Amino acid sequence: MSNSGKNFSVTFLGTGTSQGVPVIACGCEVCQSNDPKDKRLRVSVLIEYHGKNYVIDTGPDFRQQMLRENVQSLEALIYTHEHKDHLAGMDDVRAYNFKQKKDMEIYCSEAVEKALRREFYYVFEANKYPGVPAVNLNRIDNSPFRINDMEVTPVEVMHYKLPVQAFRIEDFTYITDAKTVSEEERAKIRGTKVLVVNALRREEHISHFNLEQALEFIRDINPEKAYLTHISHLFGKHEDIEKELPENVFAAYDGLHIEMNH
Repeated sequence: MSNSGKNFSVTFLGTGTSQGVPVIACGCEVCQSNDPKDKRLRVSVLIEYHGKNYVIDTGPDFRQQMLRENVQSLEALIYTHEHKDHLAGMDDVRAYNFKQKKDMEIYCSEAVEKALRREFYYVFEANKYPGVPAVNLNRIDNSPFRINDMEVTPVEVMHYKLPVQAFRIEDFTYITDAKTVSEEERAKIRGTKVLVVNALRREEHISHFNLEQALEFIRDINPEKAYLTHISHLFGKHEDIEKELPENVFAAYDGLHIEMNH
């Protein structure tokens, strides 16, 4: 994917839940839909910033997403939390190791690092098997950090009782797997022009915003535009979701590309 001379853009690589949409063996109308916007891979975004590419979360569909968007180079991976649907595809950074002839930079919390070392133990062994991924772990906390010339501000949200890191880059904030956000952390988000936030379904859920809670959160933050992601098959068809959203709120879909002006 080319940067097209723009400084900052975002592409939705996946907008689905941990099972994706369609769900295996499900016969519901959403899973049987022929609308491409109802085909949702596991949740992830590609950030293009000053000509360099960064990916937030590598779910089980990472390889497929990189091929679909023709991502020829990748600077770093940034992780929100340690759940499988957010890190299962990390092994496929091998292709970029080979092409770029360098380790892949990974930015993650201590909890995510522990999960990566457990799930991909062979990457971190003293005597590595030839061809395993080559990575360089960079520990992050709740303080702002820089990757090249891009400043990233972590925002802690709660996924039931699990801390998850959302990220703000300039006027763009990306939040997935949130159920509650403290006022202190909301203060970091205020002023955001484009807000991405999870909205699992209409019904209440123990660890995710439902539609009502996501819209309430969006009203509080008051961005120019907001996009819903981490959408389950229980939410309904894309075209039906869009009909009931406020004029500045949209249901994101796989492949959606937005340009950020800065």
